[in-house]
Amino acid sequence: MKTILQQIALQHRQEEKKIREAVKTEINHPTTTRDRRSFLKKAALGGVALGGLMHLSIEDTVAATTQNVVRASSPSDLKITDLRVALKGNTGSMASRIIRIDTNQGIYGLGDIRDGTDQRFALFLKSKIVGLNPCNVEMIFKVIRQFGGHGRQGGGVSAVEMACWDLCGKALNVPVWQLLGGRYRDKVRIYADTPEERDPAKDGALLPCRS
Repeated sequence: MKTILQQIALQHRQEEKKIREAVKTEINHPTTTRDRRSFLKKAALGGVALGGLMHLSIEDTVAATTQNVVRASSPSDLKITDLRVALKGNTGSMASRIIRIDTNQGIYGLGDIRDGTDQRFALFLKSKIVGLNPCNVEMIFKVIRQFGGHGRQGGGVSAVEMACWDLCGKALNVPVWQLLGGRYRDKVRIYADTPEERDPAKDGALLPCRS
């Protein structure tokens, strides 16, 4: 068993050496941006060498080497850098308006501007959230909720909150439902109101555009 672990450790050390060399090359490349260079340095510092675990017991070594860890993730240093809107599906009022919130670590979150709300309700919030950590969802919601309201006016606020939860789940490598209190049921009923087509088949084809 120890021989197998030592072989695994040697293989991982070789792989990590190649990764470190590739990261070092990218850091020193003149075209690498300052934000990218900073991120690569932090990611390299956050890496854990498997070789350093060989002084542990076999049980501890197996536990440490098989855990699901995202080494490049640094949730405490996550910052929002941009917010953009894209139209999906039909044009006009029935088009789905999806926002994308980008961060300084390359991960992004998606949110839906509900009920065909004007995309400017979301774009207006960009200046309010850039520079904030999307994992602080409650704090961000309290910052932007004054710009929402009942009905379609709250579409931008709800989209930003949704995208922040998406980002938080990706940064922590857990599903969002786990962050919101855990699983309650295995199935959820869906429905579609105000049918637009007499033919059920044609109306069913519009469901993705309504969701």
